[in-house]
This record gives sequence, structure tokens and C-alpha cells, in this order.
Amino acid sequence: MKLLHPVATAAIVIAAVGAGIVPACAAAPAKSRTVTLQISGGHDTDPVDRGRPVVLIAAGLGVPTEVFREAFSGVHPAGPDRGPTDAEAQANKATLLSVLAPYGITNERLDEVSNHYRYMGANGELWTHRDARATAVVRNGKVVSVRLVDGGAGYSSTPAVTVPGVGRATIRATVSYGTDLAANGAITSLKVVSAG
Repeated sequence: MKLLHPVATAAIVIAAVGAGIVPACAAAPAKSRTVTLQISGGHDTDPVDRGRPVVLIAAGLGVPTEVFREAFSGVHPAGPDRGPTDAEAQANKATLLSVLAPYGITNERLDEVSNHYRYMGANGELWTHRDARATAVVRNGKVVSVRLVDGGAGYSSTPAVTVPGVGRATIRATVSYGTDLAANGAITSLKVVSAG
């Protein structure tokens, strides 16, 4: 096998590049871009709860969801056009505490959690919450990684997560609950199910 002189080899490479033939090793690396994920929804409630974010209230109190539902089943809420009278409020509070007190829930804690999630849905309001923020690194039309910037708070159901420009990507969020109201109902992890 005859070897070419190094000068001759260099001349061949230069000629090939001049003719528009680029060696594979000279291909430009794929560029990555960072995009902001779109996080939507996540504020659904169980139909039996009639709009109350029971999963958040129960978790904030530190009791199972079914326990709070049982406690609330004996409550008689005021109509949408007025708040409860003092007598109604006291009767409702006594009903709730009769079930919740054995779990260590005090009147003060019940007020704190209830007030935190109190809202007027008829006025277009939503209970206290904070939107989550996250980003994804996209390369060649595929998601290569995701980063949770702020898990938010107040999600009563799993929100939808989409990647702008990568329609086939699927990102799954995990929401966690606890007694810390600032982090109750927060997204605690994001998993890339399909890169796109």
C-alpha cells in the first residue's frame, strides 16, 4: 500500500473543502437552547368537594383527606351572597373540631389553614397559590434535561407541562402535600417521559 506524502494529503483535504465536501469530523456541534416550560392547570377539585380544595386543606392540617371530608359533611355553609352569622360560624366550627380535635387540630390552626385557602369562586378568584417555574434544555428538537426553578404551591391536582416548540415531548410533574402552607401542593419533581 502506497502512502501519500503529508503535503499531498493536505492538498487533497483543501481541495475537498473547496469543492464543498466537508469531512465528518468538521461538522458543527448541535446547538442547545433553553426554553421556559409552560405549566398550566393543576387546580381541579373533586366534584364531591364542591369547589373546596379539600386535598390542600386536609394536608395543611395534617389529616387524611377523607377525615376532613367527614368533618365538613356536618357543616352548613352560608349562601354565596352572604357570609355566615356568628351563630352559624360557631356551630360550624364546633362541628369541624368534633372530628378534627382528636387529631390534634386546634381552633387556631383550623382558622389559619381555612383562611389560607378561603376564596370566592363566584368572583373569579382562586385560593392562595404560587405558579411553578421550570426550564428545559432542547437539542436537535429533543428535550435533553429539565430544571425545576420554583415548585410553586397550591396545586390541588397535577398540572400539565408542555415544552414550546417540542410538541411531542411529555413531561410528568409530581405534586406533594404537607403542613407547610408555603410549600403545600408544590411540584417537587419533573420527569421526561418522552423527549419529543
